[in-house]
This record gives sequence, structure tokens and C-alpha cells, in this order.
Amino acid sequence: MLELRARTTLFCAVLALAIALSMLLRGRRSVHWLFAAFSLCVSFWYASQSLEKLVQSHVWVRATAVLTVILPQFAVHLFQAVVPSEKPHTSRLSRAATILGIPMLAIVLSPYHEAPISLGLVYSYVVGLLGAALYTLAVRGQANPSRAVRDRVRFLGVVGALSMTFTLADFLSYLGVYLPPIGAVLAILFLFVLAESLTRPRLADLYEMAGRLMVSTALAFCLAGIFYVFVRFIGGFNTMYLNAVLAAIVFLVLFEPLQGEVEKRIHQFFFRERYDLETSVADLRRRLSHVFQIDEMRELLLAGLERSHRVTSCAIYLRDQEGSGFDLTGSSGVGAPTRIEALAARPILDRLEKNPSLSLEEISRDEDGNAALLTAAAATLGALKSCIVLAVRTDEGEVMGLVCVADDRVRDAFTPEEVALLETVAAQAAIVIANSRVYSRMKERDRLAALGAMAAGLAHEVKNPLGAIKGAAQLLEELDVEKAHGTSSTDTSKEFIGIILEEVNRLDRVVESFLDYARPHAGNPIPLDVNAAIKRTVQILSSQESEGLDLRLELTEDVPRAKIDPEQFRQVVINLVQNAIQAMDGRGTVTVATARRRVPRAGWSQTTAGPSSERSAAAGRADEPQFVEVSVRDTGPGIPQKVLRNLFIPFFTTKEQGTGLGLAISQSIVQNAGGTIDVQTQSGSGTRFSIVLPAAQDTLMTPLPTSASIPVPTG
Repeated sequence: MLELRARTTLFCAVLALAIALSMLLRGRRSVHWLFAAFSLCVSFWYASQSLEKLVQSHVWVRATAVLTVILPQFAVHLFQAVVPSEKPHTSRLSRAATILGIPMLAIVLSPYHEAPISLGLVYSYVVGLLGAALYTLAVRGQANPSRAVRDRVRFLGVVGALSMTFTLADFLSYLGVYLPPIGAVLAILFLFVLAESLTRPRLADLYEMAGRLMVSTALAFCLAGIFYVFVRFIGGFNTMYLNAVLAAIVFLVLFEPLQGEVEKRIHQFFFRERYDLETSVADLRRRLSHVFQIDEMRELLLAGLERSHRVTSCAIYLRDQEGSGFDLTGSSGVGAPTRIEALAARPILDRLEKNPSLSLEEISRDEDGNAALLTAAAATLGALKSCIVLAVRTDEGEVMGLVCVADDRVRDAFTPEEVALLETVAAQAAIVIANSRVYSRMKERDRLAALGAMAAGLAHEVKNPLGAIKGAAQLLEELDVEKAHGTSSTDTSKEFIGIILEEVNRLDRVVESFLDYARPHAGNPIPLDVNAAIKRTVQILSSQESEGLDLRLELTEDVPRAKIDPEQFRQVVINLVQNAIQAMDGRGTVTVATARRRVPRAGWSQTTAGPSSERSAAAGRADEPQFVEVSVRDTGPGIPQKVLRNLFIPFFTTKEQGTGLGLAISQSIVQNAGGTIDVQTQSGSGTRFSIVLPAAQDTLMTPLPTSASIPVPTG
């Protein structure tokens, strides 16, 4: 153990000397000289301890004692220089250290330096001064307004306390208690971290370096512990090779989960604020990746930054269409200006063209001599004049937005690594804005496509009444010919003229409804006499009859009225009948039937039935809802299953000149009336479309002639 301590301390002495020389090569300020002196003192102290064990000379014992007294003196002055006090005069701790150092030096140089009381006084002197120096460092760090300084001091304080504790434990060797030289390793680690923090203006890069260093140190101690267990309990140095292999296998198995857990705990404990910011930014970026709307992006961005507890004020600006400025789209915290003129903020925008962010708090250190221009531009941000400005860029590099974040509680609130984290949020916001523009273009394209589809549907719907008008006009022409021969009927002419006028009016309403498609129109629902409406519709369609086509009616007499727009109902019946005729190639039988139902078909929801389902018709019970079923069946070849699945999908059609809107429009009309439409088909046996509508409230039964089957006129 003695030889191991001697070799370890000698190696640490060489490392401390190298750190001291590297500091002198990198800086010449007073704090650099103090650090170099402190490191040299540590180096000589460890070297004297090593030589004392290796050479067994009393000279090195006395040298170690003298260096033990001198070491706290350098530590006091160095720790005070790390965070200078606003008062330039010498502190009381420095004066107390000088006063106490003189008698302690006399004690270690006296012949009684190895007496227990002398060792106790020296031990108390070293512990007291080093503890007071670390405490003073911690107090000054917490009182500093800069967050970066506070983070640096907190980290240095923890590492320094650990190294001091284990180093002072080395003094137990005077009592015959020998411990592994952990203190020497931690002391060198502390010197290295302190050197890095002094040579960097902020603790920025030190976060990553220190975190990895501490993780590596913790893992190294874990490996050493595993190896010690194998050597101690499984075998001694005779089986060293086997023990090393076994320890390495165990460590490799545990390395990945152990590394993640150690790294997480170290970052949570030592860098809590940075860890919270990283967690919040990661969660915010994950949420933003699923956003396509700028309003939603704004709310998520503001809430996410506020949730990080690192941002007290935030403002989001987007460039206007003219490019003359940026308009405020959302903010939190201090009042942000509603608009930033591009001309006034030009120096800032010029910087953001080259850099993803700009700290307005650091513009006084501008290297290009443009501090005055940047300060004037920053004044346009009002209360955010000391914020971090993040650029939201397009793919071409153009600044299309600004995200301003600030922490009003401290100076130097964000380290460069933290700013880099915030830059990733701005980049994600840029993606959201780009996606929102693409999404808007897609919606516009879909709207134009819908307009085109509706225009095609309009042509489809206009064609039906035009056919009826054409047929009626042809019949009128024939009647005129008959009239010339004295065989015309005036009543028949009036009937066909009425059909023409009625269809022209319906055509006008259909055109208006399609042009106004953006506002869903339920029509003018009234308690409709379903049987009368069907008879009138079939009479209109009779003009399209051809040889071999039989259009029949099977109407039930006591069906209740249904609350639906008459024109829309007629449109549905025409669509279904014409589809049936086309499916049979104009040859076969099409039957339109009505029936009363008390049980709706599958898929019916009583909530869609409306008030009409709350009362029954006269023929039913008072608490039983009534329904009207209208069916259109044909004797065609049936519908294939692959077509049946897409039957009601808009724009799906099997016709060469069809638009695929007829059944989709029919389904929409029936559903808006609170009903359902379904289809049953069988190959070779025809198809049946069934419409089920809720009965209207306070309905009257539909009277019907005795004949239930009305053939199509052939004349």
C-alpha cells in the first residue's frame, strides 16, 4: 500500500506541474499567476510525500510539513480571485490566513512538529482555512448576478469539497491509517476543472466536458471496485489475469445502463437548470414535429419555454407579406412591441443572416465595431433589448421570423450550449411554418379540386331536369302537330308546360345550392307526402321510357309523412331510378315502393331521428317511433363486391361519362334528414336501394288510390 501511494502521489505531482505550466502558457492575469502558484504548491506537496516514502529521508518530511502550511494560503487568495469582490481591499479571511500561517510555520519548523498537539493544530489550521476559502467562494458565487458564474462556482465548490475531504483523509497516515490515494486523484481533477473554468470566459463548454469527466470518473471507480472485489474475494495476484478478464466482462455488461444512469443523476444534481432546459426543449421539439398550424405552434412554443423555468419573457414575430417588418404573433412575460420595422432592426437582421442567433446582451463586445448600431437596433425591442434573438429561417436562408427569449432575473442567463439548444427550437418552428404554408397550399388545391368536382356534379345534376324538360318539350311539339290536325288535348299541354316550369325552377335551385356549397344547406324540410312526391317524380321520368322498360310503383297507403326537403327527396329518387335504368341498359323492371317501419335498419341512431321519432303515427303506439321506407329495386345484373365497397364514395364511378357524385349526394341528403340509405345486391338477381326516414311530427297518413301498381304510360 505504501509503494502504491508513493507512486500515485508522484504521478499526481507531475500532472499538477503540467497543469500549472499550461495555465502560464494560456494567460498572464493575476488569477492565472495565483493558480500557477497553487498548482506548483500542490505538485511539490505530492512530490515531497512521494519522495518521503521512497527515499525515507527526514528532509522530505519537513518539506511536506512546510508545504502543508503554505498550501491553504495560496488556496485562500486563489478562491477569492476566482470571483472578485466589489470591494478592492484585502478581505478579512486573507488577513486571518496570514496571521495564522506564521505560528503554524513556526510549529512545523520546530523540533516538536511530530507531537500530537502540533499535528492537531496544523490539521485544524488546514481544514479551517480550506473550508473557509470554499465557503467564501460559494457565497460570492451565489451573490453574483450572472447565472454562468453561479453554475461555475457551484460546480467548483462540489468538486473542491470532495477533493479536500479525501485529501485531508490522507493525514490519517500520521496516525497509522493508510487509505487509497483517492484524494490525490480528486485534487488533480479539481485543478483541471478549475484551470478550464479560469481560461474560458464562461462555463459554457465546461458543462459537457465536466459532465463527461465526472461520468468517466464514476465509471472508473466502479470498474476499480469490481476489480477489487474479484482480487479480494476470488483470488490474489496469482490469478490477476483471470480476475481482470472477469471484472472486464462484468463491467461491459453493466456499462451501458450504468453510464446512462450515472450521467442522468450527475446532470440532475450538478446541472439541474441545464437538465430541465434540455428536457423541456426535447419535449417541445417532439410536440412541434406533429404541428401544422402556426397558431398551435405559437401556443406550444410559449408554453414549452415557460415550462422550462429558464425563460421569463418570450416573443414570437413573423415577417409580414410586404417584407417591411415583423408582426408580433405571441408573447409572454414583459410587454413586447407589436411590430419590429425591418429598417430599424437592420443591424440585427444582418447579423442573423450569418448566425442563427444573437445575444443583445453581448453586443458591447462587438468585434466589428458596430456596437452602437446594434445597441440602437436593440432599443426597438423595448423591454427585450437584452434578449437572445433566434432566427427562424426558410430553406433558402431568409429570415422569416424571430423568437426573442430572455431571463430578466440574471445576467448572462444562457450559455452558448443553451443558446444552441434554443436554436434547435427555432429551427423546428421554421419547419412548422414551412409545413403550414405547404398545408395551406394543399388545402387551397383541395378547395379548387372540390370546386371542379362540384362543377362536374353540377353538370350531372343539371342534366336530369334538362332531360325532363327536353322530353316534355318534345311531347308538346307532338301535341302541336296533333293540334294542327285537330286531335290535341289542351289539358295534356298544360300538364307538360307545368312540368317544364317546375323543372326549370328545380334546376335553378340545384345550381344555387352547388354554387353555395361552402355553406351546407339542409333545404326546406317539411312534412312531405312521400307517395305523392314519388308519383310526381315517376311521372317526370316516364318521358325517358323506352321499349322493354317497365317502371312500377308499389306504394303503401298508410305511410306517415317524412320531414325532408321535397326537391332534395325528388333528387334522390331520380338518382336511384336513373342508376337502376342504366344498370339494366334500359331493359327490365324498376320498382319504387314505400312501406311503414317501426324498427330501423342497422346503423340507425335514435339521436339522429330528431323530434319526429318521439311520437308515433296514428297507426302505431304512442311511445313507438315511426319510419318511412322508400325502396328502389331493379332486375339488373347486380353490383360486384369490389364496386359495392366504394359505392357511396364521392367521385367513384364505373360509368365512362359519370362523375360519381349521384349516390354520394343522395347519401348526404338522406343523412341530413336524419335517415339512412343502404343497398342489398345479389349477382344476377338485381339490386335494391332502401331509404329509411324518420316520420315527421304530427303527421297525416298519405291517402292512396286503390291501385297499388301504376304502369308507365306507353303513349
